[in-house]
Amino acid sequence: MIIGVTGVIVDDQEKALQFYTKTLGFSLKRDMPLGNPEGDRWLTVVSPERPDGVELLLEPNRNPVSLAFQQGLMDQGFPAIIFGVNDAQAEYERLSGLGVEFTMTPTDIGPAIMAIFNDTCGNLIQILQEKAQ
Repeated sequence: MIIGVTGVIVDDQEKALQFYTKTLGFSLKRDMPLGNPEGDRWLTVVSPERPDGVELLLEPNRNPVSLAFQQGLMDQGFPAIIFGVNDAQAEYERLSGLGVEFTMTPTDIGPAIMAIFNDTCGNLIQILQEKAQ
């Protein structure tokens, strides 16, 4: 068994697609209409480093339960998802230069360095650089 798709709830799929591809650098993998009146799509992105790896579903936020969950995470400052990076400081500088708003700058937490930013689509996202053991 493998993890094929995981998701992040977004308040606007098109805005999320632009942010996750143009700003974060992910690649579009799938874009299929779901056939509902709202125009929702099965919209996934992947890391260009692993195009056949885990897909990230940019899931539309239409369910009141998911909306409450997303808002609760944001209110408490919890990231919706964690992305691994090789160099947290370099990624922080790159993303800051693109206008990404960080709520936590790179912070050494012992076995890793982490930072947290706002994805502009209703979520906080953590980047994590594991230190060599």
